[in-house]
Amino acid sequence: MGTLYQLQEPLTDLKVTLQDNFLVFPSEKTDRKSMFLSNIDKVLNFDVQTVHFFRAHDDYPPQVVTEKIKNALSRVLVAYDYLAGRLRLSDGGTGGRLEIDCDGSGVGFVVASSEYSLDEIGDLVYPNPAFRQLIVQGSGLDGLGDGDTPLCIVQVTSFKCGGFAMGISTNHATFDGISFKMFLDNLASQASDKPYLAIPPCNDRRLLAARSPPQVTFPHHELLKLKVKNTGSGPDLTPPPVFDCLNDTDLDFKIFRLTSADVLSLKKIAKTGTNPDTASKATITGFNVVTTHVWRCKALSSRETSQNPDRTSTVLYAVDIRSRLDPPLPRSYSGNAVLTAYATATCKELEESPLSRLVEMVSEGAVRMTDEYARSAIDWGELYEGFPNGEFLVSSWWRLGLGQVEYPWGKPRYSCPVVYHRKDIILLFPDIEDDGESSAAAAGRDGVNVLVALPHEEMLVFEKLFNKFLA
Repeated sequence: MGTLYQLQEPLTDLKVTLQDNFLVFPSEKTDRKSMFLSNIDKVLNFDVQTVHFFRAHDDYPPQVVTEKIKNALSRVLVAYDYLAGRLRLSDGGTGGRLEIDCDGSGVGFVVASSEYSLDEIGDLVYPNPAFRQLIVQGSGLDGLGDGDTPLCIVQVTSFKCGGFAMGISTNHATFDGISFKMFLDNLASQASDKPYLAIPPCNDRRLLAARSPPQVTFPHHELLKLKVKNTGSGPDLTPPPVFDCLNDTDLDFKIFRLTSADVLSLKKIAKTGTNPDTASKATITGFNVVTTHVWRCKALSSRETSQNPDRTSTVLYAVDIRSRLDPPLPRSYSGNAVLTAYATATCKELEESPLSRLVEMVSEGAVRMTDEYARSAIDWGELYEGFPNGEFLVSSWWRLGLGQVEYPWGKPRYSCPVVYHRKDIILLFPDIEDDGESSAAAAGRDGVNVLVALPHEEMLVFEKLFNKFLA
């Protein structure tokens, strides 16, 4: 049965001292140009922060690692020239389209140290708010003028044990999770002084441009229309970010751990009673059964459900569309190639339906994401300003593989996002690997940690339901 994650009280202050900060530029001259951003990129105009922890390595003390990361970053920026650019509106004012000015302005680089050892800062799996100290915000960099905000900042923080953390902040308009992992593979290859990138990026965002004229051929219930886009000479305002990363107050937050056995049990329950007529739509994957389990618990724990059991609940989750388009996108596509899928049911259905039927509903969201549906969603973004619309979003870092990137000093001890607790986002992320565990062994584990933030009374109900539906 799933368990609550047990941990010691985390440190609230990592005692981090910033020692230096500067800009890193491409190692070779790059051409000045404007990069078109797709409608998917445009709506994701907010920062995503991750931290990658590394053990001490005799051959790579922190000062050597810092220099290697800085030099590798400079080299990789030749292929990722847009990352050294700045967001701009195409006409320089309020009437243009959001794009990246690839002007070589540079990415931020910060050198820091902590008074603690890596072991002393606590459980790395636990999303400690203090991890924010491991990534400086753009406003913390010296010498930047108004509007001169780097699209990427890297911070290397050394610990007194010789271990270190690499914190990375990127604007989501530059990468989705899959392309960010490719970027890390390329950074690691350059840190290893290889003469080539692991996966040369495809930077052509026009591969996901809207059709002309736009053709919205499906009802997009997963998208909220804010206003009709101004097609004249008036302003084309950048839409608000999706699930703006602001803290909710007065929320409890807990981590629910599902072991490999728990996930396997959910799969077996989902396969029992699956309707043969709809079985082809029901893909019984670990992600689908965990998302369904979380959806059911989240919807039924809401105060609104107790007042109205017939209310409708909609869960949102991201689907990679690279292989779903015709022709498929290159595997190395470096932009955002994910769209929001959804499943909708009444809370009464969520309580009374067998797991198999609910997993079918979640599966149908991904099945729905054909080439034409994806193109229709992209065209929808050309006509309207808006963003995904649902009760909550399941954000999965579970199988991105950030912890499998092989640097000269080894794989990370753990890689994780810096978490901002939100009631409308439930986060899935992997467990920490055992020391000495092989990549094959790690790949064979299917356990997952589920981070939930809810008001106290709702959290009590969520926990009861989480265990009830696992039994």
